Amino acid sequence: MAEPRRIALMPGDGIGQEVMAAAAEVLQALDKLTPLGLSWDWLEWPSTDWHRRHGEMMPADAMAQVQAYDALLMGALGDPGPLSDANRYCLPDSVSLSPLLQFRKGLGLWACERPARLLPGAPQYLADARAAEVDMLVIRENSEGEYVNQGGRLHRGSADEVATQLEVFTRRATERLIRHAFVRARERLEARGRGAETRHFHCADKGRAGAQVCLITKRNAQPYWGDMYTEVFAEIAAEFPEIGVHHELVDAACMKFVQCPWTFDVVVASNLHGDILTDLAAVLSGGLGLAPSCNINPDSRAMPALFEPTHGSAPDIAGQGLANPAAMLLTTALMLDWVGCAQAAERLRQAVAKDLATAAGQRRTCRDVTAGVIAALH
Repeated sequence: MAEPRRIALMPGDGIGQEVMAAAAEVLQALDKLTPLGLSWDWLEWPSTDWHRRHGEMMPADAMAQVQAYDALLMGALGDPGPLSDANRYCLPDSVSLSPLLQFRKGLGLWACERPARLLPGAPQYLADARAAEVDMLVIRENSEGEYVNQGGRLHRGSADEVATQLEVFTRRATERLIRHAFVRARERLEARGRGAETRHFHCADKGRAGAQVCLITKRNAQPYWGDMYTEVFAEIAAEFPEIGVHHELVDAACMKFVQCPWTFDVVVASNLHGDILTDLAAVLSGGLGLAPSCNINPDSRAMPALFEPTHGSAPDIAGQGLANPAAMLLTTALMLDWVGCAQAAERLRQAVAKDLATAAGQRRTCRDVTAGVIAALH
């Protein structure tokens, strides 16, 4: 009998505690319906509470410990105290969010995937009826680019102060990222059915409109890395003749995400640009409360992948039972896909969608949503 795949549950801070409890309850319900072959452990770290007690966000050997798991499911990080509490334990984001960067870089999780799909019953922020057709996947480079944190400040605090921030882009990372985007576009095309696809994208070649990869750069102002991305994109596109291609500058892409988001399929972007676009895409799919996310190494399962909803710790409502666990549950579905439980993952996605459509417009607690999803599973 195969060993169960191990999952680390990391609730983190604030509403992370509540939505993780919901995820664990739903996992237990799924496991009773169809055994998942999973085991999971609760970890107190990373969290600001751990920092309060130990002076750091997680143990010194945390990276070694997490390598025993197949996947890490994480809540939100950040000050969990209510904003009205003068005694709350506040940490700067550079400290409280540092475990995210440590996991992404230390575990080699170079691709961040954030799907955006508007489900029936979700808040629709665009008036256009076609907003219901939003269904895109934004793939963000996770290991280099604008977030390498190289640079510094000279003459700090003086009138002559100079700050530098270095961006680093390598061809190796560019190639693997863009190739992964085309692979995912092909998978999405096959899942939809090649003959049934009728969507039309921002693509010059309408004959290949069944699937598309859109490259995002700021090539007009940043030509060095922008040109390299564009050249690599063209080389790899030639290997995927069935996939349409398109290129947008990041500012124009922001405009078109609002103007006509249904014309995007797979979007591939650098670290910073992807970070900005995914928050915008989350709003198009109903808000951060419905936005799942995963950090993976598509080329290797030697290290665990990291799964996290994109919302924050929401200290203003933490502990009140008001947090919507839908984003965490959809993130849990991504995790189930990763560990080989694809049928359970799809069952969970359908249950979240059914519950959302059934209760559209209602004000519900975390407990209400959890119970509704579990009922929909049956």
